[in-house]
Amino acid sequence: MTRSSQSILFPPGDTTLHNLRSEEPPYFRDLNLDQVVTTITAGRDEYDLRPFYYTPLHHPASIQYRQAIVRDLQQLPVLTAVHAFAEKMRTMRDTLARSQKAHYLPQRERWFLDATAIYCDAVISLANSLSQTDLQSSGFQTFQNRLQSYIRSKSFTEFHDETNMRREELASVRYTLHIRGGRVTVSPYEGEPDYSTEIEAIFAKFRRGAVKDYRVRLPEWPEMDHIEARIVELVSRLYPNVFMPLHDFCTKYRDFIDPLTFDREVQFYVAYLDYIARFQHAKLAFCYPEISAETKDIAVTDGFDLALAQRLIANGEPVVPNDFTLQGPERIIVVTGPNQGGKTTFARMFGQLHYLAALGLPVPATTARLFLPDRLFTHFEREEHIANLRGKLEDELTRIRAIFEHATDRSIIIMNESFGSTTLDDAILLGTTVMSQLIARDVIGVYVTFIDELSALGPETVSMVSTVVPENPAERTFRIVRKPADGLAYAAILAEKYN
Repeated sequence: MTRSSQSILFPPGDTTLHNLRSEEPPYFRDLNLDQVVTTITAGRDEYDLRPFYYTPLHHPASIQYRQAIVRDLQQLPVLTAVHAFAEKMRTMRDTLARSQKAHYLPQRERWFLDATAIYCDAVISLANSLSQTDLQSSGFQTFQNRLQSYIRSKSFTEFHDETNMRREELASVRYTLHIRGGRVTVSPYEGEPDYSTEIEAIFAKFRRGAVKDYRVRLPEWPEMDHIEARIVELVSRLYPNVFMPLHDFCTKYRDFIDPLTFDREVQFYVAYLDYIARFQHAKLAFCYPEISAETKDIAVTDGFDLALAQRLIANGEPVVPNDFTLQGPERIIVVTGPNQGGKTTFARMFGQLHYLAALGLPVPATTARLFLPDRLFTHFEREEHIANLRGKLEDELTRIRAIFEHATDRSIIIMNESFGSTTLDDAILLGTTVMSQLIARDVIGVYVTFIDELSALGPETVSMVSTVVPENPAERTFRIVRKPADGLAYAAILAEKYN
């Protein structure tokens, strides 16, 4: 809101604000987070929200800071006040932009004055509305206190008073136009009668009920033409004690808006709450996850893939949620089962949950206990490109090596259908080698594969299988359940491969 206000995205001591990403992380497309963020930020280009969604947090305290703010915003009076403030600020910016584009100085300065009036009203209304709510988050409480201090400050009260004074002075200006042929004379108003009012009063006694209005409405253009501009110029000469102070006012307060404001930052939360409302309307749950950077015991109930759910809801189709847990030595969920059974969707859901949690936002699940990673990596199948002069297998191995060069024991790695381009024996060998590396690094992750052997390499691996309808094995349930791999994926893949 003001240059002295505290960020409502980052608590004191968190320097993430100064290290925002300008480009989406490399794993966004694999996890369909690019689709999610595009939908969230649609219609809000003026706020430039994408860097906030591209930059996860790395401290549990910062996540709790944001979660508390979202809880405050989920109170209807708070959200209503913020929406009203945002609408006024949008009108203010439009008016300010119109002022900057105006050709004639008097019109430019009048629109600038209107913009300052809208700004003052927006700030004061927000302060008054928030004072009547029960704010619990430290972020909102600090903002509210500073906002109250701001509107009581000498600088703001003088600004507000001068704005009102300039508007009152302009409203008091009265003048008379005398038009004869092509000549227009402008003179001070000296009590001359308003002939339009007199004529209307004379003809009013002849009115008999509702009649057709034959008056022609002239178009109202935002820009003045040269005649109007000349009239205003003459009026300004008649009232220099009004127009000169207005000019000085515009010069004095030309930078009255802070470029980094509450208005922009709060839209990070509002945009997300508006986005998830469609899922909540469809009876899908969101929760505030428990976050830890220490324990790797994680658990989720009724989790779902946001990007897929958005399409399913639009088509009137049901969304199938899934659960998972890792506890004790367990680190890697190995997902097997028939094709088109929801395995990749499960992997994406796993990544989305952890990423959204790291943004400090509610996640798509009934309950969630998640790990806060230092980095997130994905390895999904890519189309072979002639330009890189590498075969598909070599490209996969090159990308996996790059992951291992940067992954730590606090990283999350999600691998999907790796080594499908090679022979079964080679896929088993390479998959076992990669899994051994993942286990040795103590990372948390998901490994989607058709190789059942990878699900039983040790206590660090957990087997989950995509299921089918028992009475009709060709029909998928899209439920991923915790159970030993059954080998049916082999049969389906081999039968399809060899026709």
